[in-house]
Amino acid sequence: MAIKVTMPRLSDTMTEGTVATWLKKVGDKVSEGDILAEIETDKATMEFESFNEGTLLHIGIQAGETAPVDSLLAIIGKEGEDISALLAGGDTPAAEAPKADAPAAEAKTETAAPAKAAELPKGVVVVTMPRLSDTMTEGTVATWLKKVGDTVAEGDILAEIETDKATMEFESFNAGTLLYIGIQEGNTAPVDSLLAIIGPAGTDISGIAENYTAGGAATASTPAAEEKAAPAAEKAPEAAAETSNGGRILASPLAKKIASDKGIQLSQVKGSGENGRIVKSDIENFTPSAQAQTAASAPAAKQEASAPAAPKVFVPAGEVYTEEIKNSQMRKIIAKRLSESLFTAPHYNLVIEVSMDEAMQARAAINSVPDTKVSFNDMVIKACALALKKHPKINSTWKEDAIIINHHVNIGVAVAVEDGLVVPVLKFTDAMSLSQIGGSVRDLAGRAKNKKLGPQEMEGSTFTVSNLGMFGITEFNSIINQPNSAILSVGAIVEKPVVKNGQIVAGNTMMLSLACDHRTIDGATGAQFLQTLKQYIESPVTMLA
Repeated sequence: MAIKVTMPRLSDTMTEGTVATWLKKVGDKVSEGDILAEIETDKATMEFESFNEGTLLHIGIQAGETAPVDSLLAIIGKEGEDISALLAGGDTPAAEAPKADAPAAEAKTETAAPAKAAELPKGVVVVTMPRLSDTMTEGTVATWLKKVGDTVAEGDILAEIETDKATMEFESFNAGTLLYIGIQEGNTAPVDSLLAIIGPAGTDISGIAENYTAGGAATASTPAAEEKAAPAAEKAPEAAAETSNGGRILASPLAKKIASDKGIQLSQVKGSGENGRIVKSDIENFTPSAQAQTAASAPAAKQEASAPAAPKVFVPAGEVYTEEIKNSQMRKIIAKRLSESLFTAPHYNLVIEVSMDEAMQARAAINSVPDTKVSFNDMVIKACALALKKHPKINSTWKEDAIIINHHVNIGVAVAVEDGLVVPVLKFTDAMSLSQIGGSVRDLAGRAKNKKLGPQEMEGSTFTVSNLGMFGITEFNSIINQPNSAILSVGAIVEKPVVKNGQIVAGNTMMLSLACDHRTIDGATGAQFLQTLKQYIESPVTMLA
């Protein structure tokens, strides 16, 4: 009998997974224990074994696709077995259903478009919410400068529209009477929504606004567009003539501002917008032509005797180059979890400076023992474990109805990997020696970078340590790794002048920053923890007491 295989929950925080690679294909024989696929979770990319044997009859999630936990991943059964009953509850019929309805939908579309075109009276133009910036998806009408019934000339300012970047004037490209306003002042609508209708005074426009859909006016306004396109070649010389006579040049407010900032004369720029309107990209891509420079040089030569030549305006030019990198499942979960932490937990940071002179001497003595290697980070982790036993409120978890105090100490160590950040956990850290901590951290960090950590090795932390000192960072603040209530940020050891016994001498210091969740840890509690931590680090022998 065929068996459904669903997207597994490979970590305690996993809500969805991405199939990185399928190691079996449909029709392949599968034995119990065979690796079916590599699945990318919120913490690592892990191999997923089959708990069943048979033939792989169906793949529900293709390589590179993401799906929630418990989604249909695959079906395993006997070769040639009918699995239509199992797929009936899946996504296959749903995918086929729209195909059945497609002809009807197409028929509706085909009949609706001619109807809309037929309904639009002659001379009437539908004006839509314009895209006034490259990132704009919706706009807000700040002010209408025309009201229904007003006469509109080509180039008149219809309204002020607030985009995602600025409030800008929106000019009319058409002449007539404002017959209808589709978006009232203060209202927001997506780009291409019905903004207004312009046409001959007294024209009946009933039904146009009600039947309009975004993008639907393109068919209806085609005749008007064709009428404007025909004399386009004739309008270009007219525009030049208007410029020479001091007439008005059609340009967007943003284009005018950029041109003014760059010292570009609008009369020299050819517009690519509707009716030759100059837009932002025209100014950014404008390069003074040789003809314009020659024409400008003639009068300039005459004025050389009376006035110095104006400085040449530098117009930077280059290629806009971007690269899009698809977010990995780990990067998505890091974004989600840290955003939740920062915006739900009221963070505050406490900073303390500790002397590292005795710690450096102690480390040198420890590492002189054969086959022993201890880092400063290992010493900080050990000091944290002992300090947490003395200040258990730091080792806590917030819940809506209670605060959980953890009397066991499991310290998570932040490790940077290629795709982001993982936090392997040292279980019962307070019971480990310095050399045991050092060996465990090196082992976990190495396997984390090779994507060989198991989910159980990244669960259950009660406190986290993040160290960027090896990168030369002297001080920084971290975001709490929930459900922990605190995280310690460790900076680099810096040699600098310090005061000892009233004398200025050379010393080595290190900055520690403790980020706390104010729901569980008060400032005084955090400060007392740092004082104990400082005592352990500055005098490592006290960790043996």
